[in-house]
Amino acid sequence: MRIVTRADFDSIVCAVLLYEALDIKEPVKWVEPNEMQRGLADIRSGDIIANLPYHKNCTMWFDHHYTNRIDTPFEGAFEIAPSAAGVIFKYYRDKFTRDYSELVRETDKIDSADLSADEVNHPENYPYILLSMTISSHRKDDEPYRSRLIALLRKYGIHEVLEDSEIRKRCAEVIEQNKVYKDMILRHTRSESHVAITDFRSLEDAPTGNRFLVYSLFPESAVNVRIRYDIEDKEKVILGVGHSIFNRKCNVNAGLMLSQFEGGGHRGAGACKFHKSRAEEYIPKIIAILLKNESNETT
Repeated sequence: MRIVTRADFDSIVCAVLLYEALDIKEPVKWVEPNEMQRGLADIRSGDIIANLPYHKNCTMWFDHHYTNRIDTPFEGAFEIAPSAAGVIFKYYRDKFTRDYSELVRETDKIDSADLSADEVNHPENYPYILLSMTISSHRKDDEPYRSRLIALLRKYGIHEVLEDSEIRKRCAEVIEQNKVYKDMILRHTRSESHVAITDFRSLEDAPTGNRFLVYSLFPESAVNVRIRYDIEDKEKVILGVGHSIFNRKCNVNAGLMLSQFEGGGHRGAGACKFHKSRAEEYIPKIIAILLKNESNETT
């Protein structure tokens, strides 16, 4: 039996809850959403998938992404909810010996981007937000760190977790990284009407940092498009779309739109990955849809 999930904070908390609720001994298998969408992930009977698209080989599935809904029966739970961790917490509510309610509540808040301007601009003052920023899918050698964090969150509260030497080091790195990232956003972002377009393709390595910061720096924008090359495969472009958490005037369901471009996600945020040869076709189409700003949801 394995937990199969992605590399973000919601998924870390999903793993914490599943390890506590079930008798799982094997390490987490980390998979990118794009691998699931392309049928490249090795999913076996007994696997429990969390925060990723469904796979017919799995034994259980838990998710909350708008574009991942299915019509076939399955074991587990799906709900359009602030986080996948919240879906699991609700499903196994009687299985936990520790009180994870605060951890899940904060995960809901972070994954749904329900944040204040101060939380965005000063994450170092908010323990859960800062901790969430130490998780990166860009760092492929981070499995030991993720495993360490899962183990710590199963045993300790947030303040004790932050006292761990490795966690403390990562948090300090994030604080410095965010300072650099702010400058890079300002250098590489342009505005077209209510759409802020951040294009890092001219850089050898795309910077990483506070994903909410662009909304504070470009308050007139209702949505951000972030474009970069895949660190592991420069032949691939990764494009993310996120509704502003301060200027909530974007009417386009981001995940539903990106499902037309080899991706998917939530209403307010999504991503897609495609070969760079498709960039001149896909990117203008995506921006045009966002500029038009009409609802793409059926009632």
